[in-house]
Amino acid sequence: MQLRSFTSSISCFVAAVMIVAAPSYAAPVTFSASSGNLAASATFEVVAGKLQVTLRNTSPSDVMVPADVLTGVFFDIVGGGPTLTPDSAILGIGSIVVFGSTDPGNVVGGEWAYAASLAGAPNGATRGISSSGLGLFGNGNFPGSNLQGPTSTDGLQYGITSAGDNTATGNTPVTGTNALIKNSVVFTLTGIGGDFNPAAVIGNVSFQYGTSLSEPNIPEPATAGMAALGAACAFRRRRPRAAR
Repeated sequence: MQLRSFTSSISCFVAAVMIVAAPSYAAPVTFSASSGNLAASATFEVVAGKLQVTLRNTSPSDVMVPADVLTGVFFDIVGGGPTLTPDSAILGIGSIVVFGSTDPGNVVGGEWAYAASLAGAPNGATRGISSSGLGLFGNGNFPGSNLQGPTSTDGLQYGITSAGDNTATGNTPVTGTNALIKNSVVFTLTGIGGDFNPAAVIGNVSFQYGTSLSEPNIPEPATAGMAALGAACAFRRRRPRAAR
């Protein structure tokens, strides 16, 4: 019994190490997740000494209701990480704004916010980028104009609709009431050091939809796997010994 318990503990440790292990060079990393008709990805990479985050709604499905619109991404940086400052937010290549406009240069930063030291975010994440307040984000703090009210990040406006969206179908909030982005935004943040390696330190990534934390949040598989592993290992630690 002792050998079995020791082996289980080692398995938990090895699995955890395998999940977080990564190369030592500054490699980009892409996290993807899907559930039903929802699918998204976030690529973290170092570009010109800054952290670049490309957030995409990759679903081929039509967006019919606000809960189908991608409005944010949550994440952690191992060890706490650096203090990041929002630098820019622009449309991804081939992306457009429907039912609205951008600032010159495809800038949409005034409609998005970055926040750190979060409390109450999904999966306990401490950082995030969002176009909706979600009870966690204040005013848009990437450079740019408030393109559609209100002045703070709130509501559905400038969320990311899917690659496969037919913008003529769906309920009113997704067919003209709110400006939406189809289908990606590129965010840049300053403050990383020269040795910052996204593949080694970014984790606990999840994708938020709609305008409330009660709406879908989809963790990428490694995050979900780590949570399941932690629960299993905690159960093993708590399980009382059988009577002898």
